[in-house]
Amino acid sequence: MICWVLVGAFAAIVSLYCLIELHYFMRMFLTVFLARFCKKRVHILDETAVYGICTTTDVDALLYHMNNARYLRELDFARVDFYERTNLYREVCAQGSGVVQGAATIRYRRFIKPLTIFKITSKIIYWDEKSFFMEHRFISINDGFIRAIAICRQRLLNCTADSVITALLNRGVKQSGSIEAGVIQVPTVRPQMPPEVRRWVESNEISSAILRQEPITVTTQC
Repeated sequence: MICWVLVGAFAAIVSLYCLIELHYFMRMFLTVFLARFCKKRVHILDETAVYGICTTTDVDALLYHMNNARYLRELDFARVDFYERTNLYREVCAQGSGVVQGAATIRYRRFIKPLTIFKITSKIIYWDEKSFFMEHRFISINDGFIRAIAICRQRLLNCTADSVITALLNRGVKQSGSIEAGVIQVPTVRPQMPPEVRRWVESNEISSAILRQEPITVTTQC
């Protein structure tokens, strides 16, 4: 009887792995749990970091370095950690909105080899009316080298980025501004758009115009 129970449990686990990527959801659950209950809250303009390791399931066909697609997958865990620790996602939901990945670009600079420990830093570098832009850096622990850098555009559905950022700035979980006479000073305007982001947004607008078969116009604002 016990043997049949063990066989059934094993078959159920194998079936789950065949039907869904079980370890992905388990790791996502662990990331959310640690960010919500074990890590300290951070300010919306601060930088967060999560750690990872290139395992045997992450390597490419040559078994020499991490598969290129895995980098973007790792960003899921970095983003959810950032969302939880800054209260970003809760604020978006509180305003009756949602957030989706609008675009992403990544530049690979050097391999992440198997069993290499790395960290991913995440921060918001710019926001416009409907989106905010995050920069993620893959940094190897042993030498501090930036192995890859990614920029992602997070698009809001039913609210503005200004309203979300302003609410979080005013809440002040941990302010990054200067303190004068006991009053914390925080940025009140959005930062200047980085030049690489400006060019990337222009490229996306050109691509959209081509797909819609419309005249190409660039509306990027500095």
